[in-house]
Amino acid sequence: MADTVLYEVSDGLATITLNRPEAMNALNIATKVALREAAESAAGDTAVRAILLTAAGDRAFCVGQDLKEHIGLLAADRETGAGQTMNTVKEHYNPIVKALAGASKPVVAAVNGVAAGAGFGFALAADYRLVADTAAFNTSFAGVALTADSGISWTLPRVIGPGRAADLLLFPRSISAQDALELGIANRVVPAAELRAEAEKTARALAEGPTVAYAAIKEAVAYGLTHSLAETLEKEDELQTRAGRSEDHAIAVQAFVNKEKPKYLGR
Repeated sequence: MADTVLYEVSDGLATITLNRPEAMNALNIATKVALREAAESAAGDTAVRAILLTAAGDRAFCVGQDLKEHIGLLAADRETGAGQTMNTVKEHYNPIVKALAGASKPVVAAVNGVAAGAGFGFALAADYRLVADTAAFNTSFAGVALTADSGISWTLPRVIGPGRAADLLLFPRSISAQDALELGIANRVVPAAELRAEAEKTARALAEGPTVAYAAIKEAVAYGLTHSLAETLEKEDELQTRAGRSEDHAIAVQAFVNKEKPKYLGR
């Protein structure tokens, strides 16, 4: 894995750190490949019970596509006629978003600075977003004559509604951390100096929690967005049966009776 993305697993928590602070964590090919590998590894590792996605530096979480590299790739495509440049959506962005959003464990994004374009999309793919008070969001795509990718056409309308999503996509602009909180993009806004500690505390609490129940909650919410009430009630029954059979549920009930704090096993 390239050093443009750092990956560490400790006590059930996988931490993925975008590590190109000098380039505002822009996504060149090496970074996209490494991020895809890290996200898929974390999602598929049964020892991982929560994922923390963050970035190095204090200016940017991720400003999306590395346009300096992109310009060169577009020029090469024009010369060769290969047309490979835009394959990055299929090869990189889509698998990254699927791994994060589809992981059977909670994903926390710690947004330390600007999150633009695909960076915004990756943050929205997380289940919970802690945002530094100095951070900002920008869809960016229309500003470079592109359409939405990295799942934003699906996630953003579901977070803030289709009308507001269309506004931000058609008229790209910087959205402050406070505005993001009011819109529902941010779950919590914290002082920038406290972001990493708060994010790790939150992610570790989730890593120590009832993993089977968290997975069921993620699945239920995603299912309910695209199905009828009757279908969703059936899905809730299925998922609750699964959660009720877990060791963690038995542990939780016994701990409640004993007036103790449960120590979950994640199964």
